[in-house]
This record gives sequence, C-alpha cells and structure tokens, in this order.
Amino acid sequence: MKQFHSFGWYAARIAPYLPEEAFRPVPSRLFGGLAYMLVLVSSIVTISLFDLHWLWNGLLSVVIGFCFAGLGFLGHEILHGTVVKRAWLRDLLGGIAFLPLCTGPKLWRKWHNATHHVHTQHEELDPDAWPTIKRLAQSRFLRWVYRIPFPIRAAFSFLSLAGMFTVHSLHMLLHFWKDFEKGNRRAVFWQFVLPWSVWIGLLLMIGVEKWLFAFVLPLLIGNTIVMGYISTNHRLNPLVPVNDPLANSLTVIVPKWVDILHFNFSHHTEHHLFPAMSSKYYPLVKQYIKQLRPDRYYEMPMTKALIALWKTPRLYHEQTELIEPREGYVYGTLGYGLNIDDLSHKVKENVIGKMVKEK
Repeated sequence: MKQFHSFGWYAARIAPYLPEEAFRPVPSRLFGGLAYMLVLVSSIVTISLFDLHWLWNGLLSVVIGFCFAGLGFLGHEILHGTVVKRAWLRDLLGGIAFLPLCTGPKLWRKWHNATHHVHTQHEELDPDAWPTIKRLAQSRFLRWVYRIPFPIRAAFSFLSLAGMFTVHSLHMLLHFWKDFEKGNRRAVFWQFVLPWSVWIGLLLMIGVEKWLFAFVLPLLIGNTIVMGYISTNHRLNPLVPVNDPLANSLTVIVPKWVDILHFNFSHHTEHHLFPAMSSKYYPLVKQYIKQLRPDRYYEMPMTKALIALWKTPRLYHEQTELIEPREGYVYGTLGYGLNIDDLSHKVKENVIGKMVKEK
C-alpha cells in the first residue's frame, strides 16, 4: 500500500516557497472573460442578423463553442474565489461565465467545490468518480451496458463528451437537490432555469436553423473541449482512501497558447493542491511539486491521455485497477502498473458472466 498524504500535507510544504501574491485574488483574469464575451456576442449577432452560407455559420459556431469552453474555465476559477472575493460578485460573475454551459453557481460550488474537491476519487462520496465492479453487481442497467462490446462502448463514450457536461450538470441538480436548505432551493432552481430561458428565448427570436448554429453546435463543441480536460483529470488514476492529489489527479500537457486560452486548466494536480489559488501561478506550483515528490507526480501530453482513455475501460476493480468485465481484461492505473506507452492487460475470468449467474 502506497503512503498517501492529504492535499494539506503537500500544500504546507510548498506554500512557504510561493510569493505572497499567489494567495490573493487576480481580478485581471476578467479581461480574458470580457474578450470571450465580446467575441461570443458578436458571433451570435452576426449569425442572427445575416443570412450567411452554412459554412460561415459553421465557422462562427466553432468560434462560439471555443468561447463557451473558455468562459467555463474562467467560471470554474471565479467560483473558487480566486478572481474576486465578495460572495455576491463571485456568484454573479461565475453565473454569467457558466451561462453558456447552463450550470448555476450554487449548484457548481456544492457539487464541485464542496464535494468533488473534498472527496476526490472516493469510491462512494465523489460524484464524479466512475463506478466499481461492486456497483456493476448491484445494477442491472450497468450489467446491460457492460455487455455491449468494448469498442462500441469506447466510441460511444467519446461521442458522448459532446453533451456530457450539460447532462451531468442536470444529474447533479437532481442528486444534490435534497441537500440544499429550503431557502436556497429557489435560488438553485432559478439559476438552472435562467440560462435555458436565455437560450430558448434566442430560439424564439431567430428560428431553429440559426439557433442550431448560434447555440446547439457551440454547446456540443464547448462540452467536448471541457470534457476533454475533465475526462483526463482523474479517470486514469486509482480510487483512493485519502484525498491525495498526487495519487488521484493528472496534469496534462498542452501547447502554451492553449494554456493561455484555457486559464491553465491543464494543471489539474496543482489545482487540487491549491484550489483557492489563481491558476496563473500553477506553473510555479508545478516546479515545486516536482522538487518535492518527482516520483509521485503524473503528467502526460493530453493526446496520450485521451488515447489511454480510449483503450482502457472505465470500471474499477479493487480500486487500483480498471477492468473490462466482458472479456476479463484488467489494466493498471497511474502508480499501479499503467504504462501509457504499452497498454497491456492481465486476464481474469468473465466477471460479468459470473455476476449474471449469481443473480
């Protein structure tokens, strides 16, 4: 069993080497959001007012989709309190940034800040963790899903990235609804309704065809970009009994210009060490993590991480392995035998077949 440490253990050893300004809000990040908003609004207005060829509308859809994703990354940063500190302003700006992805600030802080960050990769408590073989045994639906051949499931899984963030947000609303106090439920409800009201209102104004280019296609593109990161954040890592960011998180490598556009969202281990720190300083944090525990820090090019996700299953076996129950193929996780340059596997018995017989 590897020795795990909490994120506080690492933070306490790295924080003394960081400049004081690293622990202060960075309001200048809002200029990036303003640029995204100007491009987004201009592109939607152009699609709405002019009868352009579908190819030009398609190109504008791509631009809008990139803006949707960029604003989502900024909203994530704002709602961690790293841009502005006043609660009402944080929620207002965060809500505006997340409006394209149709997620409310109160729900996001409950789901992401207060639950995912506190219980990262915990088998039962992390709402973003993938299921275990135990859950497969308890769920008829999951057993049906895992009868589908792996190549088909892998292809469908990657195609579903185009809608997964929005769908998961709705699932989280239903999941956490009972946890909100009655006084907060009204705000959570309206924060969910308002973004959809804006986009449905746009539909009524400009018609279905233009709306597909102005919102639907950009939403799919924005989801894909955001989920491209989120899917690599933890899904190659093991489930862990201690919230150890070096064990349960992965930093991916992207070109520098992409990091600028996406507010350093690629630095995910760093984010889990210092969630209340502006991502502006995460490259500096990375340097000190590598000095402190170079043997435990995981990073890889994003393309390699996505290929590894494509080739490995998303079902945990004994917390440190990923299993394809149909064929009984077992792969390691990061730190437990996973080699992304040679994705070999062990073979176990047909687990799903055994479970069906037991049922």
